[in-house]
Amino acid sequence: MITMSEHSINYGSKSIKFHLDFSDRKTLGIKVHPDNSVHVAAPFDSEMDKIEAKVKQKARWIIKQQNEFLSYLPKLAERKFINGETHLYLGRQYLLEINPSKKNEVKISRNKLIVNHIVKSKPESVLEKWYIEKAEQHFKKLIHEVLPLFNKYQVSTPTIQIKKMKKRWGSCSANGNIILNLELIKASKGSIEYVIIHELCHLIHHNHTKAFYELLDSIMPDWKKWKNKLEQQL
Repeated sequence: MITMSEHSINYGSKSIKFHLDFSDRKTLGIKVHPDNSVHVAAPFDSEMDKIEAKVKQKARWIIKQQNEFLSYLPKLAERKFINGETHLYLGRQYLLEINPSKKNEVKISRNKLIVNHIVKSKPESVLEKWYIEKAEQHFKKLIHEVLPLFNKYQVSTPTIQIKKMKKRWGSCSANGNIILNLELIKASKGSIEYVIIHELCHLIHHNHTKAFYELLDSIMPDWKKWKNKLEQQL
């Protein structure tokens, strides 16, 4: 049997809301999830004042985790699908050129991203399909390039999915599947590598612990540079 309720504590000028679960366990645990929600799991006989005291004790760590997740969120600028609008591909800006045509295709010519489309097709759909094809090609190539860096951890080639996501650049499931945000195809190669390596590190350390960051530092010492560039570009 598990019961759940909503609570909050004040820490300085901040209010920390948390979901409280009571269950048949011996110790109290606190987790911060990528959506910034805080979940506290406590034994059935736990006293509320002691639970709140524990959350306050961990408040600085909770806020740090929430800020880390927030910094990892995509800040995507809305792009219009009109001639002359700038669109990104692999970290470079291109001027969009839209032309009616007998077939759907996307071409790059110098500083232009040319979208040819038949009358019944929307140019944004044609461009998105092209982005998906390019993402599948580049992401899988990069996975194979960086995977040898994890050889001593016996990490096998993960299953890759590409999706449009509003709240994450990537995610890693417990069974080893990695989901990458389609919008990453608009970022520089180094930034894409950073997200892929970040998710591969989660196959070894599932949470953002000290051990996770030590592994990330060892695999990609300049990851902060590419993380910052990703945030600036997108």
